[in-house]
Amino acid sequence: SYRIDLPDRLKQRGIHNVFHSSYLRLHVPNDDRRFPGRLDNQVAEFDVQEREWAVDRILSHKGSRSDALFEVRWKAGDITWLPFDKVDHLGALRDYLDVLGVETIADL
Repeated sequence: SYRIDLPDRLKQRGIHNVFHSSYLRLHVPNDDRRFPGRLDNQVAEFDVQEREWAVDRILSHKGSRSDALFEVRWKAGDITWLPFDKVDHLGALRDYLDVLGVETIADL
């Protein structure tokens, strides 16, 4: 697998930057005579959007209240631990609290 240096606007859209070698090809520059002025933002819509987390779900937690750390599974399959202030706005946190049968973080 290879890690690709992506432009910030692609990272903000949640495009993963690690690809298996079978998906990579040699770069062939654009033929400006056949496709004049073709830029990456002309091919796909890259509007400035509110930052969105690509979270699949929260698996577990350790600690309590606002000091808790949450084990987060990303849609890409990675699993990381994040503090409460990084997940407090996510729908996945509300779902996780529902599964536990608690209303707020203060009940953890």
